[in-house]
Amino acid sequence: MKKKSKAIQERSILATVRVLLLVSLLLVVGLLLFASMLGGRFGTPHQLTLDFIGPLQKAVTRSLSGVAVLRDDYIALWNVRAENKRLQAQVVKYLAELGKYREGYSTYLHLEELLAFKEQLSFEPLAARVVGKEPTYWYQTVVVDRGRKDDVLEGMIVLAPGGVVGQIIHSGEHYAKVLLANAPSSAIDAMIQKNRTRGILKGAGEKGYVLHYVLKNADVEVGDQIVTAGIGGVFPAGIPVGRVLKIHKRQRGMFQEIEVEPYVDFQKLEVVFIDPTDRRKILNIVNQQSGGAGR
Repeated sequence: MKKKSKAIQERSILATVRVLLLVSLLLVVGLLLFASMLGGRFGTPHQLTLDFIGPLQKAVTRSLSGVAVLRDDYIALWNVRAENKRLQAQVVKYLAELGKYREGYSTYLHLEELLAFKEQLSFEPLAARVVGKEPTYWYQTVVVDRGRKDDVLEGMIVLAPGGVVGQIIHSGEHYAKVLLANAPSSAIDAMIQKNRTRGILKGAGEKGYVLHYVLKNADVEVGDQIVTAGIGGVFPAGIPVGRVLKIHKRQRGMFQEIEVEPYVDFQKLEVVFIDPTDRRKILNIVNQQSGGAGR
């Protein structure tokens, strides 16, 4: 125990001596530097002091310079981030404006197409906007914003710049329902335009149309134009419907099955034209004439 306490006392005394020597050294150096500065001459003590302090000052200066550079880099980086955010906001703004301009230009082209189609018609059509769709498979219809108040009646045909859209099957006071020509429940008298070969064009939904009852020996090729035949008094003759896409000739049977691609994109209908001709009167006249001829 006595040996341990003695060793601790010796260590404490040694540490105290070291601290006193360091303090004394610093005081001496400081006094020498102060004295040399007061003396107005650059003496040996001053030189010794500078040689001792110089490396320390150099290290401190380098450290401070590094901190200053780091600070400047951080400030520059912060400014770059702020500028980047500002530029990103401008890009978003300009992209939104570009989208508006593109939509405006697209609308202009669409309206120009509608106007050109309207001028080609032999009657004064009634423009209507598609406001609703009912994409059921068997009974595909759309709703337009015209009704009985606009003299829209059942049986009137509906057209678009591509050709046949369908027929009015129900008319309310302000709205009407159109049965699309590609609906499976739709059937139109049609013909191959180049040789007037007739058939029945039935809707096939998303696949377009299928032209039935065309004899196997009929001259038909892929790309041939299909138009309305004008039989029955519903659709006038010569309205474009589509083009031949595929031809299937079965081993059995008299007829070939012809797939027809519609000219009208039924998924993108926005504005259509209604023929104001009362087709019911025409059908009544045709039926009366047919009945009179039968008698």
